[in-house]
Amino acid sequence: MAVILYENFRALFYAPFYAAHAIGAYAAAGADVTLCASPDPASSAAALGAGAADVMWGGPLRVLLTHARDPASDVVCFCDVVQRDPFFIVGRDPRPAFAFSDLLGVRFASVAEVPTPWLCLQDDLRRAGIDPTVLPRVSGPSMADNAAALRAGTLDAVQLFQSYAEELLASGAGHLWYAAASRGPTAYTTLVTRRSVIAARRQEMLAMVRAMRQTLRWMAATDAVEIARALREFFPDVPGELFAAAIGRYQALDLYAADPLMRPEGFARLQAAMRSGGALARDVAFTDCVDTSLAAEDLADPVG
Repeated sequence: MAVILYENFRALFYAPFYAAHAIGAYAAAGADVTLCASPDPASSAAALGAGAADVMWGGPLRVLLTHARDPASDVVCFCDVVQRDPFFIVGRDPRPAFAFSDLLGVRFASVAEVPTPWLCLQDDLRRAGIDPTVLPRVSGPSMADNAAALRAGTLDAVQLFQSYAEELLASGAGHLWYAAASRGPTAYTTLVTRRSVIAARRQEMLAMVRAMRQTLRWMAATDAVEIARALREFFPDVPGELFAAAIGRYQALDLYAADPLMRPEGFARLQAAMRSGGALARDVAFTDCVDTSLAAEDLADPVG
């Protein structure tokens, strides 16, 4: 019986999840995995909870919120993939000496589609001694709309992921102010399942972890042009040269985990951002939200 894996939403920074299918890593590891599209992250989480999905990929943020609401929840992260924040601040004018205080004097739009980018950025601001509530911030329009507003001059700076950021940089309409990945490890995207699924289908889950470890190695060792070519079917509307430049920038920022074992440091940074941003009222234990046993078992395999 195939493992049903739900997509979170379609984004370039999720490249390893698509690459595992494109390079045949799941099949090579002995895992039969069916990838299913999802209209939005909430739908994927609902499918996982209802048993319609065996595994999804998504942010540990949702797992933390689930455990905060229901301490008895058995939803867990079990395979680290995107270990750093994939978002950027792009401005109309060059600011090679950018400081977070620069955002106080410009028309700035943050990401509205998902909560994690702003929660992490507002925590960056607080750590720099800036109250994010006084920021003259626009929140609501989509990243596509904000990119268009930057080009039109009605915004001075925008928070975006790839390929929106790369399009602005390549055209000269925007300049890189801040890559959030430079903050350091911030648990961002993992494979997520339920402890009951791990108990019932452990060898299949282990095979998925093994496949992802091989995929992460491939991502680290492969030229961005080849990665873009291999993943073309998943992003047919992104021009190849732009696709490669976007992935190359992510590679240079060490966006992807070196192996599937999730470390507490990145989890702690994410949880701190959620606490400071008011999304989480109390700390939740790493061991409540993360099962490291599969990744540890895979890493202990000398032939893996």
